[in-house]
Amino acid sequence: MEKKGVMIPMVLAMLAAVFYLMVLSSKQRALESDYQKAKVLVATVDIPERTVLRPDMVTTMDIPRKYMQQDSFEIKTESDMKLVMNLVTRTRIPKGDQLTQSSLVSLSPESGLSVKIPPGYRGAMVPIDPEMKALIKPGDRVDVLVTFDAMMNDGRKEKVTATILQNVLVIAVGTNLGQGMSAAEFKGLAKSEAKTAAFSEKATLSLALNPTEAQYLALSLNQGTPTVILRGLGDVEMHPMEMASFRKLFR
Repeated sequence: MEKKGVMIPMVLAMLAAVFYLMVLSSKQRALESDYQKAKVLVATVDIPERTVLRPDMVTTMDIPRKYMQQDSFEIKTESDMKLVMNLVTRTRIPKGDQLTQSSLVSLSPESGLSVKIPPGYRGAMVPIDPEMKALIKPGDRVDVLVTFDAMMNDGRKEKVTATILQNVLVIAVGTNLGQGMSAAEFKGLAKSEAKTAAFSEKATLSLALNPTEAQYLALSLNQGTPTVILRGLGDVEMHPMEMASFRKLFR
């Protein structure tokens, strides 16, 4: 009986020691996890709101996981860097701050068209036939022609076509800005646009124009009927073009 009374406290003490070691080990593992290093993306410069990210704007930094923001971008392989390229900042990101998923949006209607317009250019829209919309992609190059009634020297009107713009950059087709959308987003956008197109005879093309080109396009839209001609990939040559008319064609 006396032996039994001694064994019970010893067993309890051993159980308490085992429990203490388990708790201590668990806390140690949690502490090690908190201070384990992770590679995250940080801004190398102050990045303004609604800016398309470029590789020179970000870099990787090793920091303890304890200090990682909840939705930061963890980089495990070099290909992970591509996940943020061509995304657009939702808010300003100061130099040295972590990039987070909540601070970025895809290059889509949500980010707006202005993020695609090159410096010194303007974004202008021109109507196109819906059938042509599926064949033109953001980044393509086009020429813009206008057909109008011209007053001839003999006082009569004659319908002519003139090429007014050449080698113009397409920055958007409808609401497709061309980059950053997942397959699911693109599919949803296409379905939405298809419903809209059912009630419209025209689609729209967004072009990057210098201020002078923008004026001529505005004039053409008010004075005649514009036509967009798609260029071949890599064709950026400019050619002098005379106006076309049926009188010249059958002369």
